[in-house]
Amino acid sequence: MAAIQVQVTRALSILVLGSLLYPVLAGGQQPQILNLMPLPSSVQAGTGALRIDSLFSVELTGYTEPRLDRAVERFRTQLSRETGISLSGKSSDRTKATLVIHTDHSSKPVQQLGEDESYELEVTNAGAKLTAPTPLGAMHGMQTLLQLVSISPDSFTIPAVSIKDNPRFIWRGLMIDASRHFIPIDVIKRNLDGMEVVKMNVFHWHLSENQGFRVESKKFPKLHEMGSDGLFYTQDEIRDVIAYARDRGIRVLPEFDLPGHSTAWFVGYPELASAPGPYEIERHWGVFDPAIDPTNENTYKFLDQFIGEMARLFPDQFFHVGGDEVNGKQWDANPKIQEFMHAHGIKDNKALQAYFNKRLQAIVSKHGKSMIGWDEVLDPSLPKDITIQSWRGAASLADAARQGYRGLLSNGWYLDLGWSAARHYAVDPMGESASTLSGEEKSRILGGEACMWTEYADAENIDSRIWPRNAAIAERLWSPQEVRDPVSMYWRLEVISERLDRLGLMHKAYYRQMLQRIAGPSTPEEFAALRTLGDVVEPVKDYKREETVTVEPTSATPLIRLVDAVALESDAGRNFGELTDKYIASGCHDAASEGELRARLTRWQGNDARFQPLVQKSFLAKEPAATSQDLSAIGTVGLATLAYLARGQHASADWKSEQMAIVQHAEAPKSQLLLIPAPSVAKLVEAAASENGCSPAK
Repeated sequence: MAAIQVQVTRALSILVLGSLLYPVLAGGQQPQILNLMPLPSSVQAGTGALRIDSLFSVELTGYTEPRLDRAVERFRTQLSRETGISLSGKSSDRTKATLVIHTDHSSKPVQQLGEDESYELEVTNAGAKLTAPTPLGAMHGMQTLLQLVSISPDSFTIPAVSIKDNPRFIWRGLMIDASRHFIPIDVIKRNLDGMEVVKMNVFHWHLSENQGFRVESKKFPKLHEMGSDGLFYTQDEIRDVIAYARDRGIRVLPEFDLPGHSTAWFVGYPELASAPGPYEIERHWGVFDPAIDPTNENTYKFLDQFIGEMARLFPDQFFHVGGDEVNGKQWDANPKIQEFMHAHGIKDNKALQAYFNKRLQAIVSKHGKSMIGWDEVLDPSLPKDITIQSWRGAASLADAARQGYRGLLSNGWYLDLGWSAARHYAVDPMGESASTLSGEEKSRILGGEACMWTEYADAENIDSRIWPRNAAIAERLWSPQEVRDPVSMYWRLEVISERLDRLGLMHKAYYRQMLQRIAGPSTPEEFAALRTLGDVVEPVKDYKREETVTVEPTSATPLIRLVDAVALESDAGRNFGELTDKYIASGCHDAASEGELRARLTRWQGNDARFQPLVQKSFLAKEPAATSQDLSAIGTVGLATLAYLARGQHASADWKSEQMAIVQHAEAPKSQLLLIPAPSVAKLVEAAASENGCSPAK
């Protein structure tokens, strides 16, 4: 076998990248594409391929358990879905099984941090063998094998390959906020299915917030009865999700946010708060004043019983207590709290929160759990066995490691901010401030979590806000640090996105459904115009939606606008940018790129005329009407610019100024939407007007 070590860097040429993703097979065969995500630690390409037919069979050897049997059944179901072939099941002769999965021993009854997740996979044209120390590795190996399936001229096949694989980080998580918008169980489960595909192993469930308390409590029933609008998970549903996740090698970590972000607690139990009630579930977004009273002994009696109940419900060793964004206004305004602080030498609200966290940690520890909190809980007075989750930046993660605390990175991986997959992909727990840590300090960084906050996500569109970009983060946490080429990443991301779609994720299917709602009864031409517009826009980034509202949204505001329907990263817009860069880099000599640019610009130029009938029919189509006009305008500018470039003429300064004014107007957000191709059209204008820009083909 020709060894192909998987180490892709930005500096690698397309030729070297091709040798990774297109291993050349003997005998002049066409190369096979290894569309793996995350990329394994080590890959060796072999000769030939394993053919898949209805006789494909799987056998388990070594250690077995019902969880492995169910994993094999899922594997067979997914393989059949990928190929359309009905599989017969187990071989009557174990020695003739197509795939033999050997597991050395069991994993822990409750999945533990740092369990062995490695596996080795050997595929030849005669069969495949997957070996792993534990069921966790076996399940990861099955997902890799599924990703290797491809179509050949005469059958579905798996290329001959030898893989040795293990994760770079032991904590690879996804946080879903089910409190701001309630996320039903079926949506949670299909996202767990997606996590299994990309080898994520922690589901962080954000379960309490100002807008809702989402778990049934038998000890304190007013928490869910009065604090949830009837939208909560029963304890049986929680157990079902935990079992479902365990079957996929995923731990479930609960978060109950304290002492702030806690208004929903006080609706039923106002005596916990630092100011008198009554309280109502918060309907708006933001940071609010209500906070638990850390000076009231009854607070700790309540939390002792509540945490004890939840500790029995959630078996994982970690328990997340939130701890972020406490503004302290209720504490400042409460004379009893101020008197307590003075009597105990507590100098400020930060120190008061540290006092609360120290007592909270003792309760969490009493019930056999290890406490996790966001950056704000970090204080030298706390025991070293707590874990800090960094949302504020890499510096706080490194600072925690230097002080002896374990840490997780989430800064840079907030999926709701709408960043590109490439921007998320460039973030690394060992980058920036962490790069200067000692070896021992680095060992305290356990990994990280992508975070999906749900101010602008609900059951309908949440999959699209998570996938496929989350797969890029999953690769950063699993694959070697040297695997970081965005070109390779995007190519494989498209493939994994299709695979997730076939698995049942709704990140692609939702889009047409939401556009159909916006369009209502419409002609195919009108709907196509809406889709053309939707394909090239993105929501404004970061938290600019809050800054650009005319009517403040609430948790009851329906998420039905175009800004809620479109993807957070426009593939069409990104591809247009790549095509523009390629064309300009060729000195504007690349005829194929020019032709494709011209075709897109022509379609955009005429799109508003096709879109206008919808504006008259639908209030939801009327809102982005100005952006539709901008798309046609940049289409016109782009076509005029290509005409200059084709003639080899340099545009005048006045012409450039006129065109750039049009493009800059189009670049300005409207209806909370960004027109993604506009900056690339500006590049074309700059090239046409620059003496050092493009020159005519010879």
